[in-house]
Amino acid sequence: MLGQINIRNFAIIDEISLDFKEGLTVLTGETGAGKSIIIDAIQLLAGARASVDFVRHQTDQAHIEGIFFIDNEKHNVYQVMNEFDLPYDEEGSIILQRQITSKGKSICRVNGKLITLAILKEIGQTIIDIHSQHETQSLMHSDKHIQLLDQFDKPSISKATESYTYLYDDYIRLKNRFKDLSENEQEIAQRIDLLKFQLTELQDSQLEVGEDENLEEERNKLANFERIHEHLQTTYYALYGESKGLDYLSHAMTSLENLEDVDSSFNQLSEQLKANYYAIEELSFELRNHLDEMEFQPDRLNEIEKRLHEINRLKRKYGKDVKDIVDMMIAMEEELEQLENKDTHIQALEKQINEVEKDALMEAEQLHQIRKQVAEKLKSAIHDELKDLYLEKAEFDVLFDTLTGEVEWKDKQIKLTKNGLDQIQFLISTNPGEPKKPLQKVASGGEISRIMLALKRIFSEHQNMTSVIFDEVDTGVSGRVAQAIAQKIHHVSKQSQVLCITHLPQVAAIADQHLLIEKNQMQHETTTTVKQLTKEESVIEISRMISGTEITDTTKQHAEELIEQSKSVK
Repeated sequence: MLGQINIRNFAIIDEISLDFKEGLTVLTGETGAGKSIIIDAIQLLAGARASVDFVRHQTDQAHIEGIFFIDNEKHNVYQVMNEFDLPYDEEGSIILQRQITSKGKSICRVNGKLITLAILKEIGQTIIDIHSQHETQSLMHSDKHIQLLDQFDKPSISKATESYTYLYDDYIRLKNRFKDLSENEQEIAQRIDLLKFQLTELQDSQLEVGEDENLEEERNKLANFERIHEHLQTTYYALYGESKGLDYLSHAMTSLENLEDVDSSFNQLSEQLKANYYAIEELSFELRNHLDEMEFQPDRLNEIEKRLHEINRLKRKYGKDVKDIVDMMIAMEEELEQLENKDTHIQALEKQINEVEKDALMEAEQLHQIRKQVAEKLKSAIHDELKDLYLEKAEFDVLFDTLTGEVEWKDKQIKLTKNGLDQIQFLISTNPGEPKKPLQKVASGGEISRIMLALKRIFSEHQNMTSVIFDEVDTGVSGRVAQAIAQKIHHVSKQSQVLCITHLPQVAAIADQHLLIEKNQMQHETTTTVKQLTKEESVIEISRMISGTEITDTTKQHAEELIEQSKSVK
């Protein structure tokens, strides 16, 4: 949920801080008071494009900050956060910040880390869904309808989707390879020449895995010859020779042996000293052998430097280490063999493509049939919602279509896509006898409000949105329809936090939190303020919404009755 939003120097807002609760929060106030400005600020947090017009007059910057609390560890927002390596705490709080300068610059942050507007938008789309009379977002975009249908009954569809996606990805990979091999002979000839040149260069280099590491180790020894020889010699002479370390240890060993016949408890110490003496003596012999074998080889050092220079040159061209280069050589050899024998490989690819296409088409057909069944359930559920909103004669339908392509299915040529066979669009007819039309072509504002609310009611259970915002979606309705809309909005708030700008007293009466937006004029300055209303203050505001400017005992009584009636719905 959206826990808090802080807004400063934004439009006609000087500075406000709003705390939101779970459930349904309504924002009311006179027309022009600045209710929609609050929604504009939230939209900017969700990644909407900014304008310098948002910056308050005679200020340099506008600041918006919102803190969201995500209590679902599997929420989609975390996938986005992980994808872009963004920080988040274990308590599930995400702070989104937006800064707009008067010069048109926009700065975005999530949990303090700078991000691009595109990333902010991806995050915002997973947690905020804004629905207004003019902006219906995903529900009005037909390209999103197939996702909504799949979400409606995800348990039924997900397994079929996974099976199809696996085959579809393989199908596209094979087709792309076929295209590469069968198109543009000139490019293929050029590629063959390049591969031959590169392979010749790499094969002539006779690289061996680990060669660079061994050479660097040998170079280090040769480059530090004098230092190594000096310290080995010093160590050897410190151990071996007259009045050296081993000489003292020998005297100590003899002295301890003289006590063995006096006290047997010294036997173990004597044996330990003997063992250590002979071990150090053996070590000194090894040091001497190293010294005898050491020989400064300036020519060998030059050879190593030259070879390492060649290896590093190849690394810059082909890979970070010799193993990468060797692996690349193997891949180049395979690609060259395929290109030089492309006709044989094309035939093999055609066979593979046909086999995978056949399997993918079967999975797509199964997915199509499942979607057909789910679509019937969805139609029934939406019709029930529309009846509650007094659109009982409305007819909702799910249109299934396909794209034209090269795959044969049911005597027609179709194209397989990442969604299978299906192109889906929601249709509706609000009056008997009228043909069903796409949602965006429904004319009446009041009908659009109810249709979109019905859809939102259905899909809010499956979209996993943190906050749903309704901006005056109750336009053009009144009476019993207004009461039905109020109930539907409250039902949505049981699945997601809902913020609702409304002019309907029925919606305000059913709210869990009531905020009043007011515009104040002081000398030459206009500001917007927000006040959280008490129960008594909410009654007064709802009375004003019922009667206009004049508030009477009758309108107050009516407001109290609306609030009481709403309790039974809750």
